[in-house]
Amino acid sequence: MKARVHVTFKPGVLDPQGKAIANALHGMGFTGVGEVRQGKYIEIELAEGDKSEAKAAVEAMCRQLLANPVIENYTVDVDPRN
Repeated sequence: MKARVHVTFKPGVLDPQGKAIANALHGMGFTGVGEVRQGKYIEIELAEGDKSEAKAAVEAMCRQLLANPVIENYTVDVDPRN
């Protein structure tokens, strides 16, 4: 089973890397680009057989290590086929 985690800054939290990406894109001529927010993507291969238990485990991982819940949001998708 594979879990996919997306972690992004909460609205209102400064994102200096997103700002740098936006500035670089503008410098390259992509003038139609507005705000850019960057995040991280994590794939986790799980031995767990039950989808709901796997999702609960990955959400615990996010709260404890993978994301900072004070300034970041995260989403978890668990696919039992992978």
